Amino acid sequence: MKTLVVGVAGGSGSGKTTIARAIFEALPKGSAALLEHDSYYKDLSTLDHEARARVNFDHPDSLDNKLFALHLDALRAGQPIEKPVYDFATHARLRETLHVAAAPVIMVEGILVLADPELRARMDVKVFVDTDADIRVMRRIRRDLEQRGRTFSQVRAQYYETVRPMHQAFVEPSKRFADLIVPEGGENRVALAMIAAHLRAHLASSEGAL
Repeated sequence: MKTLVVGVAGGSGSGKTTIARAIFEALPKGSAALLEHDSYYKDLSTLDHEARARVNFDHPDSLDNKLFALHLDALRAGQPIEKPVYDFATHARLRETLHVAAAPVIMVEGILVLADPELRARMDVKVFVDTDADIRVMRRIRRDLEQRGRTFSQVRAQYYETVRPMHQAFVEPSKRFADLIVPEGGENRVALAMIAAHLRAHLASSEGAL
């Protein structure tokens, strides 16, 4: 069965994670794997706290794309991987990993997955989630306060210093590489149903060809 790689990109807070997870859960159990680009942030445990805080986490260089590509290639070849676990409060990788088995459909999601040509070349379907900036920033504030242990002043400073300029420099331009642009993120039920139906048809046709 041919492995189909689906990349889902979009700005921070756009709803790309919601879409990727909804599609993943809509497919038959065991037929899909999910890789979050966020899990592959470089380990900064060797830096002190102040140095870690100065890192631009919205720039492509903050991510270990070499390891991400290796893991993606392994899954495409039918081999399982050990996905890193990243702690956003300390900006470091944990010792434990998550076992991810190979599957006919691989869902890849992250703000920069379409910005890197090496990653983009490995994708069969490329989706960009396009959501208004005011909605994205409110979602990001809520997520960082509730899930990532940040203060409002930290979230605000990061947004103006790195998130917004990096979105304009890397994320927004990557939209032109998308096969499908989805407005309003996870609220777009029609788009979700269409993508899931396409992937289920792929699974059915692949099984029939065996």
